[in-house]
Amino acid sequence: MGDVLGWRKLLGVIAPSTNTVVQPDMERMRPEGVTNHFSRIYVEDPLALSNEDFIAGTTLIAENTLDAVRSVMTCKPDYLVLGMSAVTFYGGVEGAAKWKKQVEDFAGIGASTGAESVAAALKAYGNVKTVSFVSPYYPVANAEVRRFLEESGFEVKRDVPLQCKRWTDIAKVTPERLDEVIAELDGDDVDAIVQVGTNLSMVDIAAQYEQKLSKPVIAINTATYWHGLRACGIDDKVEGLGRLLAEF
Repeated sequence: MGDVLGWRKLLGVIAPSTNTVVQPDMERMRPEGVTNHFSRIYVEDPLALSNEDFIAGTTLIAENTLDAVRSVMTCKPDYLVLGMSAVTFYGGVEGAAKWKKQVEDFAGIGASTGAESVAAALKAYGNVKTVSFVSPYYPVANAEVRRFLEESGFEVKRDVPLQCKRWTDIAKVTPERLDEVIAELDGDDVDAIVQVGTNLSMVDIAAQYEQKLSKPVIAINTATYWHGLRACGIDDKVEGLGRLLAEF
């Protein structure tokens, strides 16, 4: 007999222990018969005042990821959804693939990462050649996101690093601040706008601006969960959270 609540799929969802956005975001996207099983990557809430500080913090996330994977695997999930962002972009397309393979080899099941999910989402819309993006990161990490997107076939026109000082500060970025950033990122030269950084709450804002601007506006949590569902053969359309989940 299968799992009574997760009779279609059990998803292991991994995110940093300081992250307060991934869990509620992805619970909203969950179709009937799919259940999310959250595991936290232990990390302190460090003060980042420089590029070097930021890289050091994300390195700790990377180093502790497999412990969180080990923990969630005891519930025997069918698939992993990796709700961390920066480390999945590091090293371009090759580095991203290597990171994913490390996790999958350890877990023995498939996984969706933020980086690959964003690229897949942009390709799903079709006719996207130029993009801009916002992150809570420092410039050093934005450079890695830019590299990954460009190696994936997209020209990056602009990016905004919000330079949040602590991991928990990321969840405190207001909709009003994001309104300002989107105005800066948008333009006739941009086919799509992307948000990275999984503790940055932008699922609803992205859906609103997608209608307003008549172009793709992709929140990374939406893209990653969508990618995970589709990888598992779950094709349900989820309304109210943007075109990605509703149409593709």
